Amino acid sequence: MDTNARIRVVVAKPGLDGHDRGAKVVARALRDAGMEVIYTGLHQTPEQIVQTAIAEDADGIGLSVLSGAHLTLFQDVLDQLKAQDAADIVVFGGGIIPEEDIQPLYDMGAAQIFTPGTTMESIVAWVKDNVHSNAA
Repeated sequence: MDTNARIRVVVAKPGLDGHDRGAKVVARALRDAGMEVIYTGLHQTPEQIVQTAIAEDADGIGLSVLSGAHLTLFQDVLDQLKAQDAADIVVFGGGIIPEEDIQPLYDMGAAQIFTPGTTMESIVAWVKDNVHSNAA
């Protein structure tokens, strides 16, 4: 494995949520830390997000969910990854997610959930430590 290969992350806004400032801030922080970042834009379906991740040979998917539909949207993305034989893509995310929903997200396969107030430095550090490039 090439230890100098850049981590590739898709940052996505699933569903009908129209607020993407936080997603753009995270995308920029990851990019500034040397990662390749593909931002999908607003109103993406789980299928579109997974297809983008596969097409871009992404190592991780960062979901930004502020709409309250996080349980459904994370599950749909994780199910789509499994169906496409791409479950090795690490799924993490954040947004307005109640504390009582964080463990269920982990139980379904989300690798990490970031809540409001999380620093960009800690997000970048987590991604560097937990999302590894699949580039040869």
